[in-house]
Amino acid sequence: MEKWINPSLQDWGKITARPQIGNDDLEKLCRAIFMEVQKEGDKALMKYTWYFDRVRIGNFKVGEEEMEEAEGRVSPALKEAIREAARNIEAFHLKQLPGSCEYESGNGFRCWQEVRGIEKVGLYVPGGSAPLFSTVLMLVIPARIALCREIVICTPPDREGRVPPAILWAARYCGATAVYKVGGVQAIAAMTFGTETVPRVFKIVGPGNQYVTAAKRFAGNYGLAMDMPAGPSEVLIVADRTARPEYIAADLLSQAEHGKDSQVVFVSWCPDMLEKVEKEVKRQIDVLPRCEIARAAWENARFVVFENPEVCIQFVNEYAPEHLILNIENYRDYIAAIQNAGSVFLGNYSPESAGDYASGTNHTLPTSAFAKAYSGINVDTFVKKISFQEISEKGLRYLAPVLVTMAEQEQLEAHKNAVQIRVTNKETEKEA
Repeated sequence: MEKWINPSLQDWGKITARPQIGNDDLEKLCRAIFMEVQKEGDKALMKYTWYFDRVRIGNFKVGEEEMEEAEGRVSPALKEAIREAARNIEAFHLKQLPGSCEYESGNGFRCWQEVRGIEKVGLYVPGGSAPLFSTVLMLVIPARIALCREIVICTPPDREGRVPPAILWAARYCGATAVYKVGGVQAIAAMTFGTETVPRVFKIVGPGNQYVTAAKRFAGNYGLAMDMPAGPSEVLIVADRTARPEYIAADLLSQAEHGKDSQVVFVSWCPDMLEKVEKEVKRQIDVLPRCEIARAAWENARFVVFENPEVCIQFVNEYAPEHLILNIENYRDYIAAIQNAGSVFLGNYSPESAGDYASGTNHTLPTSAFAKAYSGINVDTFVKKISFQEISEKGLRYLAPVLVTMAEQEQLEAHKNAVQIRVTNKETEKEA
């Protein structure tokens, strides 16, 4: 864990840097897997699922029998927890439904915009050591609200070749149309090209590790849209003396246990808080079932002390964290100053875990400073907006001088002619 005391601006770049695998290595890996999946389809998926997940899969699609079995393996308490979380997530995301807009000129033309759900979306749900059934809710619910027709989930199988029951139950409950037992780069490639089993989609959405994120970027070479770079996970906490060190430590570790490449950052203008928080982390980390993962992530943790709250907020905006926790007494005074963050948690009693599961906001968020330009998942992620226009004869005559002048200046004669031929023909018709 690194400690910085009043670092200069020149050092901020080092502190804000995320752990990275070499981009060249990632691109080579993605290219190799994509080419093989494009050529071999399910055969390549079988090969790489064995290579990366050590399990042989005969049929990647989760069938009805497996879905029914999952129904019986999820406890009533978990089902009710998922239902309550889903209610909050749906209520919040329903508020995000985009409306139509229209502009009508008094000169004979009007323009408007209508919203359409993306027909086929592919949702990536991380699995492996921590099957994230909560991510199913965060992706499927806004996709369903957006009226996407085909909602496909890809998620890694376990060593038995199965998908955790909670993921399957949540997928059915929330309205996914199909679930496929395939993860990693090969899953992104499968949704990019389509295979004998996995359908091709129009947009890929969902979090993942650096390999999945790199694969999503690579899919853009083949005309696939993606949501945003999302992963590995990260949190930045700003705290003053009113904060509880045990709360801060718990929040830092809640991100550290996600994966060895997670990053946690603690920022304060109160130097004595660093020692208190570090002591709490050491006390809490030993009892975590995923302590080995958390310890590995903790090696990349950063503790930073600045002169005052204002500099702390400047650093927040430069770091652009996925999750930001303002654990300070007068947090409302700084809300307007927050420019770059995926999701913000305010005060002592707003743990990041609430947003991960059930408060209603989405937990699929931009990482690696992409919060400077990207939003987290919302209903807009799953829609496209189509513009329409209707121009009368009167309207075209009104616009014609503008259109002709602009087309002439851009030396696009056919554009000019498309206007003039209509105006001239109409004048000829009237003379006749």
